[in-house]
Formats: sequence, structure tokens, C-alpha cells
Amino acid sequence: MSGEGYGMGDEEGWGDVSVEHGVAEPAAGRGIQSYEDLRVWQNAITLCESVYELTRSFPEGERFGLTSQLRRAAVSVPSNIAEGWGRGTRADYVRFLRVARGSLFEVRTQLIIARRVGLCSSEATDAPLRVVDDVRRLLQGLIRSLTSEA
Repeated sequence: MSGEGYGMGDEEGWGDVSVEHGVAEPAAGRGIQSYEDLRVWQNAITLCESVYELTRSFPEGERFGLTSQLRRAAVSVPSNIAEGWGRGTRADYVRFLRVARGSLFEVRTQLIIARRVGLCSSEATDAPLRVVDDVRRLLQGLIRSLTSEA
């Protein structure tokens, strides 16, 4: 799969980013045209949905605490993937992917905290934590792919 389209203008010649790394899920026959075609971004959106669903059951008193922090960190993951793409250079893209990865570790930590302080059950955090691990693996593969081509 061609990596064309990474960033606006793609003057950098970003080369190939392999679907083998699990980073791309292009629409049939059209290749990667946007960050929205990346499986890592799609799964990060799924993570946001699960975090919002989970935090709906948190007590009202947590609205400005862990609920807000967990939601912001989750939203930061796909947002930074998108923003990095839009910056237009490989270096900026990789930097924003690393920021997304940092936010992902925040989400993981906050899910563990929510479970340990009794805001939700282990079962309630199992699915979001699996998505966190999947997104982390995909992000790492994308970062590795982009930095090894430099």
C-alpha cells in the first residue's frame, strides 16, 4: 500500500506504509487517502466511544474529575493522529503520533485508577483496555514504519 497522502501536499515523499504493520485499512481499491483510512485512527475513535459509554455510569461528583480527564485523554488520541497528518511533514506527523501514544498511556492509567477506586468493575474496563492495547500496537507500528523510512 502506498503511503501517499500522508500530510497535506506530501512533498516529503513518505514512501510506503505497509498494511502488514496493521496501520492501514484503506477502502477497496483506493489506497490511503486520509487519516480516516488508518485503522489506528478508526480504533482510537472506537476507544473514545467506549470511554464515553463507561464514564456515563460514573458518579456526578466525578464529572469534573476522572470523567473529564479520561474523556479528554481519549479524545486526544485520534485528534493528535489527525492533527499530525494535517501538519504535512513526516517529522510533525511522527511527533503528533508520539503525543497520541502518550495520551493513550494516560487513558490506560486512568481506566486502571477508575477500576481500583471503585468507579467501575474490572469487567467494565476489560474491553476499553483491549482497545487501548490494540491502538498502542498500531501506533507503535506506524511510528516505526515512518521513522525507519526517513
